[in-house]
Amino acid sequence: MSDVVILVVALGFAAMGAVALARPADVLAQFGVTVDTANGRNEVSAVYGGFGLAIAALLAVAALGDPATAEGIVVAVAVALAGMAAGRLLSALRERPTGLYPVWVYFAIEVASAAALLVAT
Repeated sequence: MSDVVILVVALGFAAMGAVALARPADVLAQFGVTVDTANGRNEVSAVYGGFGLAIAALLAVAALGDPATAEGIVVAVAVALAGMAAGRLLSALRERPTGLYPVWVYFAIEVASAAALLVAT
């Protein structure tokens, strides 16, 4: 298993989580969505922030911790990333996104990360 690949994906999740906790409105602003209530910012912090940091920690455990659990962690995160990409694709079939960024850029990152994790196992 390639620990470097796993740690690079972990770094991406950690960055997403840190930004979501520090500046939750900026996360959805990329998509033209405003987050102007405390409840909205709390939701972004939880779903993008807490989740991102938790996944980063799990991937770090997979790369640096007990090899007996590594494959399951990596496959589960790869499937989650593939699910995110599939959700973007299905949504794009319903409503065409405007331009490449952010929807298609994140789609490509999710597909590439899922594939890299699966190859790394």
